[in-house]
Amino acid sequence: MKLLYVHGWGFDRNFWQPLAALLADFDGVIDDRGYFGAPFAPEVDGPCIAVTHSFGTIRVLADPPPGLVGVVAINGFARFTAPLGQPGVPVRVVEHMIRRFGQMPAGVLASFHQQIGGTVPEGKIDTELLRRDLLRLRDARAPLPKVPVISLQGGQDPLLPGPMRATTFDGAPVRRIESEAGGHLLPVEDPELCAEAVRGLAAMLTPTGLA
Repeated sequence: MKLLYVHGWGFDRNFWQPLAALLADFDGVIDDRGYFGAPFAPEVDGPCIAVTHSFGTIRVLADPPPGLVGVVAINGFARFTAPLGQPGVPVRVVEHMIRRFGQMPAGVLASFHQQIGGTVPEGKIDTELLRRDLLRLRDARAPLPKVPVISLQGGQDPLLPGPMRATTFDGAPVRRIESEAGGHLLPVEDPELCAEAVRGLAAMLTPTGLA
């Protein structure tokens, strides 16, 4: 079983280092959207589990690899914003980010990472790509996965509201796991829990858990 790691908005491939190190016995490939350097979109042959973070989940669900057999969505969602009164981040929050991003992209990135406890990756910022994906965060609604999903959420996530975390992927074959003390960066905050979720899904999908 292969693993495809897909990061979220404002990150790069280095985000996955702690978790990938714990899952080194799997054949894993790590995508890079190219926000801070050269993009890398690996091709995956054969059955694979997508290990996604945040907006990376939408990216995978919108364009799944041919051999996708399962998803471990960490701090993930199929839709980020929602109409008034529905679970999700208010549209106005993202629209405010988009307006500010046009004037001070580095400042918006810094504020975003400060909110979630992260660090802005090093490298030259691709402002146009980041802006386009902010628009996707505002507008996109990915198809629900037809493969098994583990939704791993942080109980103290400062970005995703509780009702959103509790209902995302409703209608899909989903199993929910919550890290009560976790935030929005579970692959860094608690890579052991994330690795356990990946191994659990792999074991369910294959007799040995390994290809």
